[in-house]
Amino acid sequence: MSVANDAKSVQGFSGLNMYSGQWTENEVIHLLKRTMFGASKQDIDYFKTKTLTDTINELLNPAAALPAPPIKDYTLAASVAQPDTSIAIGDTWVNDVNTDGTVHYYRRAAFKKWWMGLIVNQDRSIREKMTLFLHNHFSTETVNIDNANYVYNHHALLRANALGNFKTLTKAITLDPGMLVYLNGQANTATAPDENYGRELQELFCCGKGVDSQYTETDVKMAAKVLTGWRNDSTKFSSYFTASRHDTTTKQFSAFYQSKTIAGRTGATAGDLEINDLMDMIFATNEVAKYVCRRIYRWFVYYEIDATIEANIITPLADIFRTNNYELKPVLTALLSSEHFFDTAIMGCQIKSPVDMVVGMCRELNVQFQPASDYTSNYGFWNYLVSAVTNMQQSIGDPPDVSGWKAYYQAPQFYEIWINSDTFPKRVQFTDNMCLSGYTFNAKKIIVDGIAYAQTLSNPGDPNILLNDVLKYLFRIDLSATSKAQIKKDILLGGQLTDSYWTDIWLTYINQPTNATNTTLVRNRLRDLLKYCMDLAEFQLI
Repeated sequence: MSVANDAKSVQGFSGLNMYSGQWTENEVIHLLKRTMFGASKQDIDYFKTKTLTDTINELLNPAAALPAPPIKDYTLAASVAQPDTSIAIGDTWVNDVNTDGTVHYYRRAAFKKWWMGLIVNQDRSIREKMTLFLHNHFSTETVNIDNANYVYNHHALLRANALGNFKTLTKAITLDPGMLVYLNGQANTATAPDENYGRELQELFCCGKGVDSQYTETDVKMAAKVLTGWRNDSTKFSSYFTASRHDTTTKQFSAFYQSKTIAGRTGATAGDLEINDLMDMIFATNEVAKYVCRRIYRWFVYYEIDATIEANIITPLADIFRTNNYELKPVLTALLSSEHFFDTAIMGCQIKSPVDMVVGMCRELNVQFQPASDYTSNYGFWNYLVSAVTNMQQSIGDPPDVSGWKAYYQAPQFYEIWINSDTFPKRVQFTDNMCLSGYTFNAKKIIVDGIAYAQTLSNPGDPNILLNDVLKYLFRIDLSATSKAQIKKDILLGGQLTDSYWTDIWLTYINQPTNATNTTLVRNRLRDLLKYCMDLAEFQLI
């Protein structure tokens, strides 16, 4: 089976009416795999006892507090010019001022490990997926920002507003120190206007490049002038406004913005006042709501937006967005509760991102990490996962550029970009390694434990039920009866012809776990089953 062919030509004819069909494990799994990174059996069992409405409400209203910040997990060589010796191992560095490039290199690495740990240990909410969505949308690169404190604060801003008001967040991003570094906003002055952020604010963050997004080069230049005068305070990790660096002339915008003018201001409040006008002007256009809703649709549903989807899904979603003053929750509620979202054509049509694949596998197969107190081991494990997704071309914290990852905007391939001759073998190698030898760090190991996983399923002693359960939880597209029969015979039955072969060795394991020969046989059969299933193309779909 070709992953690319299977994900093509999805047709959705249903609309935004509230879904009223059956609410079974199948629908729960679909919803959780799209809104979380992986759908663990524990989460599936938890939500299948609730209604769709209650499930959506819980997913969109995280109960967990915002997480503690990243910590210092590194030691520095004696040659480092300005070591952060005042920060003890295990304490956070996010409030510590340091100008040493080596220190910031290690802090940025610690930030990425910490973030991966949050994704692995996510609560039962959409917050982690929305945080990554916003990171992709307001894309920045840690290596270009350089200052790890700015990197963390930028991320914390996205996380705190992941389910909040998009317009409010856009203004906050505009003045965010990390973004001011990344798109040269801190160098934007009246005498040397820098157009980088003014361009991306319209082209990538708010209006997009669609046929109806008719802002002009003059609009970019005028926005750049509005945004002059902002600088960063590297000791307070905040931005501030310098009136003497601000362009005080009147800014004239094009017909796309109803030929609006933004009056030039002077004094200490000029920057805030003009940015408020700029935000009001941009968000008064219809294109902002449509563009952002298209981005949300491609993240949670599917990449292809034809005329029918535009009319029946995007346009009404955009109306909801505007009516609710750009609050994200009403849009997500309408989309995720819709007939369209649960259309059978939509299920299994996405190719997993590397983060979805790596973290989803760990969560769905109950890979065991260390207690939170053992941060040394966990940071090492999380670093392994960061390296894995980076090798698969999704480095969290460092998308390729300001446009984000190509899988969410590059036509006509979109998600298919994730799978190529370089990345697919690395996906298989990762899952194979996690089944065969795992990863060892600090004398601890993370590994897929097939026996422990099988014991969470409904009837692991019956090879047919066992295989069906594994496929139900790991796949979104079922295999044929012929394929299932072959897998059962070749792997679980070891070439034998009767189901009782597997049932007998499983029951022997349950009753005589100290029987080393039998236990090894059971472990190897389950290891090979999970490894084989994750090597199939169907495993790459959600």
